[in-house]
Amino acid sequence: MPSLMTTVVAISLAAPLLVACASAAPASPASPMPSPATAVAMPMNTALSCTHAATSDVTTNNGVGDLHGTLTAPLGCGARPFVLVVPGSGPTDRDGNGASGLRTDAYKLLADALAKRGIGSLRYDKAGIAASKAAAPREDAMRFEAGADDAARWVAFLKRDQRVASVSIVGHSEGALVGMLAAAREPVVAFVSIAGPGRAAGAALREQLAAKLPKGELLDRSTAILDGLEKGVTTSDPPRELAALFRPSVQPYLISWMAHDPAVEIRAVHARVLIVQGTTDTQVGVGDAERLKSARPDAELRIVDGMAHSLKIAANDPASQRDAYTNPQLPIAPAMIESLEAFVLAPVAP
Repeated sequence: MPSLMTTVVAISLAAPLLVACASAAPASPASPMPSPATAVAMPMNTALSCTHAATSDVTTNNGVGDLHGTLTAPLGCGARPFVLVVPGSGPTDRDGNGASGLRTDAYKLLADALAKRGIGSLRYDKAGIAASKAAAPREDAMRFEAGADDAARWVAFLKRDQRVASVSIVGHSEGALVGMLAAAREPVVAFVSIAGPGRAAGAALREQLAAKLPKGELLDRSTAILDGLEKGVTTSDPPRELAALFRPSVQPYLISWMAHDPAVEIRAVHARVLIVQGTTDTQVGVGDAERLKSARPDAELRIVDGMAHSLKIAANDPASQRDAYTNPQLPIAPAMIESLEAFVLAPVAP
């Protein structure tokens, strides 16, 4: 049985490292026309003329393999605004579900809610995850920027579809930082950070390790390793208790991840920006959102009372938080959906 510390590190800290990022090779041409679609009825009292939405499987290639996603397109109302939903850290799939019991359906629920408001969406499995498993390189070749390259490929994919009037990026959790980098690669009209960290990964990892590790040699060693990685220096002999986080094969990915400070990258996004943060999020706090807002004063900031990191409404107690991560029947926060709708559909000054 693994030690408690190994389990804490593997689950709480190493999850982002399980993301199998793809290489930055040029994408091969992909048809914007999806596979046969499934029509979904929409409420007749909608203020838009859209009466249905069609969902279909779509693919593009990142030079390593095929990336797979789901396109949800409002029907009967002409070209509409679309959003690319960039998933969070770890082995999270296009629906917001993953390993270790994560079952939220958060991204699927978000796509359905936006479609009812006349907003299309594309959500996808990251390279190495679910249907996109074959699109990942070896672990020692993984780089954080490759995830942004893949997201940019999906933005370009949407732009080729005549049903798409405009493209915005909606990044959740670590996907917010990925989305910032993607927006610099492939321009979009708007960018949304939902529960996005406001600090560089090194600072967050130091804080988490300080909270989990007892003071002493192991904590000192972890700090020294982080100091080195931030300078681009690897270590060949990480402590056994920290091997899940600092194994040599994943250190190049860590170096690439730590090089990006969200509060710096958000300034380079040449688009309207919305920052959304929940008050019962136990992974990313309101302080992170405020740091992003300080870095980008023209951004809109929406604090959603009672929204957990999973985008569900939850209290600050273990049972409620657990339910928010494991019960797909729980709805996502209505105020978050309303904020997205108003922002994406807002008229843009010429």
